[in-house]
Amino acid sequence: MIAQILGRVLQIMAVLLLLPLITALVYRENILPFAVTLALTAILGCLLRLVRPRTREIFAREGFAAVGLAWLAMSLLGSLPFVLGGDIPRFIDAFFETVSGFTTTGASILNNVEGLSRSGLFWRSFTHWIGGMGVLVFLMAVMPMSGERSMHIMRAEVPGPTVGKLVPRARETARILYMIYTIFTVAETILLMLGGMSFYEALLHAFATAGTGGFSTRNASIAAFDSVYIEMVIGVFLVLFGTNFNLFYLILIGRVREALRSEELHRYLEIILLCTALIGVGTWKLYGGAQSLRHGFFIVMSTISTAGFCTQDYTLWPAWLQTMIVMLMFIGGCAGSTGGGLKLSRVMLLFRTAAADVGRVIRPRSVNRVQMDGRRVTQETTAAVYSYVALVMLLLLGCTVLVSFDGYDFATNFTAALSCISNVGPGLSLIGPSGNFSIFSPFSKLVMSF
Repeated sequence: MIAQILGRVLQIMAVLLLLPLITALVYRENILPFAVTLALTAILGCLLRLVRPRTREIFAREGFAAVGLAWLAMSLLGSLPFVLGGDIPRFIDAFFETVSGFTTTGASILNNVEGLSRSGLFWRSFTHWIGGMGVLVFLMAVMPMSGERSMHIMRAEVPGPTVGKLVPRARETARILYMIYTIFTVAETILLMLGGMSFYEALLHAFATAGTGGFSTRNASIAAFDSVYIEMVIGVFLVLFGTNFNLFYLILIGRVREALRSEELHRYLEIILLCTALIGVGTWKLYGGAQSLRHGFFIVMSTISTAGFCTQDYTLWPAWLQTMIVMLMFIGGCAGSTGGGLKLSRVMLLFRTAAADVGRVIRPRSVNRVQMDGRRVTQETTAAVYSYVALVMLLLLGCTVLVSFDGYDFATNFTAALSCISNVGPGLSLIGPSGNFSIFSPFSKLVMSF
């Protein structure tokens, strides 16, 4: 059954490759890189669909395997247009850039983004949009699949401590999520065009914002536009895309009060306001007044949503502000959002569970129940949160050690590993807003890709 799912994913990818191919036609560029990739992807997809499954049942293990193999196959095939077209000649660099796109990490090895072809830039940003909600969620939205199979795939694809259905059928849930995702993308594109961006650049930045990826069409990222309006539009949409999409559905069906009672949403907005104010205070002498709050809001949103857009080089800020930015990288967006990181709900559950455990040690007879939004959190969920955080820490440690063989300083190595695991993009020191990941060896790039 895994081969069947993988085949469907590649068939969808082949259809999506029509868009950069059309872009190449419009701008009179070489269409062969995308035509060859499209044909190869479609053929592989059809061949995999011919494989007869032993069983049509999908359990959790198969769901995770399908998701992992799908992302790997998409990244390998998705890197071909860059190599064949000459935009990124070295395969390992093209693979790193493509993985960074599909996983919405936004870490780049490119020194001159503006030197890419128009179709190459389109595909680079479009991978963010495809990966933001997850191609397998899209698969459930457009193709028939039984409810139980859909939920096992959704659990593997959608990040967060728990996964629930907005409506009884998982397929309808996927459609609702993609409807909201598309509406926001279109709305942002229009608003960015009103701010002076061309349709092409507005669409590509909307793709990158929607997936909270951070790939820009300019070498200087959003700073190149030097526009308060554009920064505020992108910043506000980063707030939206970093919010649990379930809440938007509740608002759509009129359950506004229930959506606004979300504890995670409250903490999310409080962190944004607090960190913006702290950066405003910390950079007051550097920028002065409203400018410090402007840059503070954008960097906070870019970091906590794990988009990674940049308007200022925060590696020049005081050390305590850089530490705060690293903490935001860890936290990430809300559960059920396109943001990366640990997810705020996990962090909240982690602290509440730890507080309850300490309370039981101090007062053994007391009953300390962990709750979220007025509901009791099961021990299974809290155990899963502990396991997930422990796994992330182990991966972070392992990745930091492996990339350190390149000989760079600890801040560079640690934030490079953190950036890739939390899907942020830029880090500190040599990979800050003014640097990129091209400094690393092929081995380190391969490690960070996985």
